[in-house]
Amino acid sequence: MPVKKQTSAKLRKKALVLAQKLARLEGADDNGYCFCVTCQKSDHYKNMDGGHFISKGSSSRWSLDTRNIWPQCKGCNGFGMKDGTAQISYTIYMQEKFGVDFVEEMLASKKDVYKISTPDYRDLISDLQSKINVELARLGET
Repeated sequence: MPVKKQTSAKLRKKALVLAQKLARLEGADDNGYCFCVTCQKSDHYKNMDGGHFISKGSSSRWSLDTRNIWPQCKGCNGFGMKDGTAQISYTIYMQEKFGVDFVEEMLASKKDVYKISTPDYRDLISDLQSKINVELARLGET
């Protein structure tokens, strides 16, 4: 049976899943627990989301940049970002982490088109998976 060629869209989807997993793992303590950056709820990384400060659907520039993805509880990442106060809390978190100037630059450039080639997606996926493996080993999950 021939191997199907992976499209850029499928590779992007895989990279997004890995980037979100890496964000949760890097945010986790040695017991696998992390805090939601918007409400401070603590839960195991497997129960959290990798939430985007600038939504992944609205910014090709920032969708895969790990500085844009942090642990969030499902409530904050879901309706909280659209209908609640999570966006305000996320903005404050980002400003404290990176500074106001960087956050303003992120917001100003969120509509910039950022194209990634198929080989670059493959390299990114490999890099993300390597970093995930390091984090899983740290947690004793390999």
